[in-house]
Amino acid sequence: MRKRLLLAVPLIAAVAACWSSPMALAATSTETNSSITAATPGVDLAHAISEITGVAISPLLGASAVGAWRYFHASTPRQRARLPWFAQPWFWIPAFVMVAACFLKDTLGIAAPRLLKKPLDVADALGHKISGLIATGAFVPLVITVLPPPGPEAALPGGTGFLGAIDLSWLGNGMLVPVAMAAFLLVFLASNAINVLILLSPFAILDAALKGFRLLVLLTIPATAFANPWLGAAWALVIIGIAYFIAGWSFRISCFGWVFVWDYVTLRHRRFVPDRAANRVFLASEISQVPVRTYGTLRRDEGGGLMLSYRPWLVLPRRSLALPKGQYMIGRGIFYSQIMRLEGQGLAPAVLLPPRYRGHEEALVSGYGLEGVQDAGLRAIWRWLKEALGFRGRPAGAPA
Repeated sequence: MRKRLLLAVPLIAAVAACWSSPMALAATSTETNSSITAATPGVDLAHAISEITGVAISPLLGASAVGAWRYFHASTPRQRARLPWFAQPWFWIPAFVMVAACFLKDTLGIAAPRLLKKPLDVADALGHKISGLIATGAFVPLVITVLPPPGPEAALPGGTGFLGAIDLSWLGNGMLVPVAMAAFLLVFLASNAINVLILLSPFAILDAALKGFRLLVLLTIPATAFANPWLGAAWALVIIGIAYFIAGWSFRISCFGWVFVWDYVTLRHRRFVPDRAANRVFLASEISQVPVRTYGTLRRDEGGGLMLSYRPWLVLPRRSLALPKGQYMIGRGIFYSQIMRLEGQGLAPAVLLPPRYRGHEEALVSGYGLEGVQDAGLRAIWRWLKEALGFRGRPAGAPA
């Protein structure tokens, strides 16, 4: 409940800022309202919220689209020269070329072999992550600077007086920047989780569905903003709120995916040596309200039980989780293995082992004192198929 309140404060402040500026303007001058409203800080802030949300979903596409829009709406060469970096042709033209290449990969490459397409998806996801991190510090502070300094008429007779002439725009913009960066990171984290799901997906149709969903959400933001800036800002705040409530899930799936992808791409299992007492693993199922895919270190405690030591969000104070008592063994898969607990006649997943542990299952059995190794998942199906077809080698000395 406390976290929800912490989110509600900046969101309510942003909505109030968007709403109060045009309302105050209408109260002071009804004659000039139609000509000034388009340039009020409230309208600018509403557009900025939509821009930040859209760019967070697809940083390269969003930043280049916003930059091209500003470039073509600048009326003079002098105004174009003063535009920020993302509105310069040297940025948004190459960016559009890269976006078009990714679009062709996702459309024309649907029928391509998965072995050829997945490396391109990895490169696309890596570019998404890098561009998102750059945009957080180099794009968001420029877009959210929407409060202008007071004009010279503020100190004139009939103006707002001396206090109104004091420039406090830097303070207001400075307060908006961290809120905007936090909102950007929340949405970017959710978008990055979709990228990770695309990387882990073994089916082309699921890839297309995930990419289509992300593109659909992205297109709704400029559509609502063009229809009405307040509607666009409201829809962007809804997306930010949803991203906040799934932030924990997004963070865990992102960590899980990137660890797995890194292990695969670098062939880490070939040079990795497991520790006999402590190894980094993921939780395979929720235990005692500790969510699935929590990343931590697996050890044996003083009583001989399995203990997962972890830090929430990887940086908060360390916590410990005791795994249920019982007999554990390793289920060896084709792509990755698991530590599983024996339950009656079946096995229940307890810990997911990153791909770096492939081929090192026996060392983990010895180090943790587990019951042994058993084929699981696709590997178990493949083993059964070989035995059913008679391709499994016979033991030495067996009759022909």
